[in-house]
Amino acid sequence: MSDVLSNMLQDREWLLADGATGTTLFNMGLQAGDAPELWNADHPDRIRRLYQGPIDAGSDLFLTNTFGGTAARLKLHDAQSRVRELNRLGAEIARETADKAGRPIVVAGSMGPTGEIMAPMGSMTHDDAVEMFAEQAEGLKEGGVDVLWLETISAPEELRAAAEAVAQVGMPWCCTMSFDTAGRTMMGVTSSALAGLVEKLPVKPLAFGANCGVGASDLMRTVLGFAATGTTRPVIAKGNAGIPKYVHGHIHYDGTPELMADYACLARDAGAKIIGGCCGTTPEHLSAMRAALESRPRQQPPALEEISARLGGFSSPQDGTEEGAAPAARPRRRRRG
Repeated sequence: MSDVLSNMLQDREWLLADGATGTTLFNMGLQAGDAPELWNADHPDRIRRLYQGPIDAGSDLFLTNTFGGTAARLKLHDAQSRVRELNRLGAEIARETADKAGRPIVVAGSMGPTGEIMAPMGSMTHDDAVEMFAEQAEGLKEGGVDVLWLETISAPEELRAAAEAVAQVGMPWCCTMSFDTAGRTMMGVTSSALAGLVEKLPVKPLAFGANCGVGASDLMRTVLGFAATGTTRPVIAKGNAGIPKYVHGHIHYDGTPELMADYACLARDAGAKIIGGCCGTTPEHLSAMRAALESRPRQQPPALEEISARLGGFSSPQDGTEEGAAPAARPRRRRRG
């Protein structure tokens, strides 16, 4: 337990993570369909601003601009030969920015899904996925990240492959899945199933949890699902800033800073130790979350009725663990917002 994140988890009641990468980059001019990772080489000044936002808002941890940094994702932009380079650059800029903050900041190397379907349902083999994740992880390690951060995963097979890759590289790591289908991931994993899965991995993550999904209410229900298993491993909560709406040609998330402040405290009270935002979450949201976490005393874990009253209703009546819960939806590709 000598790495910087482990030390923070031992010493702190909670840690504030960062917010949205995609939302911020789109506001800087990134176009739909472009690869954000190319900006690590082409627009490093903008990536520095991306990283500086959560630092100025009070975050203790932020993720690198490398979510789509595997060869499978970069191949869509004819950049599959640049995996090590683009991940290293994203990490180097992050390391440089964090080291100037004047306080300890954890740099987490973002690793998103490959976008491929794992065998036997798809063509991506376990060995192929391990190789891709290991290549990305090596670039992030070279760039100086403190921890590898697997996020927005849906399939247990892909999580196992990434865990094997991380073990090869020899870095501490965290993982989150996205529960967006009636309390399940799109490949059918429930909150209790993830809590059990991480304990069976040969090299276990420092922390695990949920990111993205539908909205803050649904993510809160998932966090309560983790707590109900009795896990003692630190839980991560990174919920979206409300629900996306199409306004004047752009996707807008309707969660206010006040709502995200409520969400942050509810997540803490429900048992989450690393709390941040995902799609739509801006530095303004993060500042409100930090202020609320620092000023509001811890309460008892919230009931579902309190969550829905303060954050909005749930997208489904189920949390994925009940008898007869809804099955998984058809797989689809996604990018972290």
